[in-house]
Amino acid sequence: MNNLFWLTEAQMERIRPYFPKSRGRPRVDDLRVLSGIIFINRNGLRWCDAPREYGPPKTLYNRWKRWSRIGVFARIMDGLASEKADTRTVMIDATYLKAHRTASSLRGKKGGRGRLIGRTKGGMNTKLHAVADMKGRPIRLFMTAGQVSDYTGAHALLDSLPEEKWMLGDRGYDAEWFREALKDKGMKVCIPGRKSRKTPVRYDKRRYKQRNRIEIMFGRLKDWRRVAPRYDRCPIIYLSAIALAATVLFWL
Repeated sequence: MNNLFWLTEAQMERIRPYFPKSRGRPRVDDLRVLSGIIFINRNGLRWCDAPREYGPPKTLYNRWKRWSRIGVFARIMDGLASEKADTRTVMIDATYLKAHRTASSLRGKKGGRGRLIGRTKGGMNTKLHAVADMKGRPIRLFMTAGQVSDYTGAHALLDSLPEEKWMLGDRGYDAEWFREALKDKGMKVCIPGRKSRKTPVRYDKRRYKQRNRIEIMFGRLKDWRRVAPRYDRCPIIYLSAIALAATVLFWL
């Protein structure tokens, strides 16, 4: 097949330091297996439909599940982002990800953390909260159920924000505690006030226009068929799919 995806040797050299150490028998060819995993995630295929050039589908599936659960793909994205991110200005936003029937059916395990799927006006959804750098590349990701407020995601991402000059956000992040927390970190805030505010909030309208870059980033992530819609029941596996898409699209 001519439309198969293959990582280059240069790309492999960049992500190889984040691989877990092989124990016992040597791993199957990392280049072939990871290229197959990316191809499956990008096109939303079943693992049994993987092209034969990538090897046995069971090998791809086992590697994907094992590395996702120990956070390898999230670690790769975090590592590459910390090396190349341009954080003179950062922006925060959230987007809804429609949950497919296969992800929202059946109940979660008793005592578990849940599937991070909630019911909204648009149906069953998961909400992805993200912080992007000046060029609209994701540097932090956080996932909640669809009905959870943007404030929850902002609070969870606050401690990991880089201490840089500007923070851009839409009206959904207009809260005094968030503004004060950003100022305590030495950041300038560019967030318009809610329409219900009695006192208008001044902000840099020209700088605010840069916020469309994070919207474009969400759109590109959703082009991956294993990201939108959400097929995976396990939130850890699903977040790994998002991190893998972000790595390939923005950091390799």
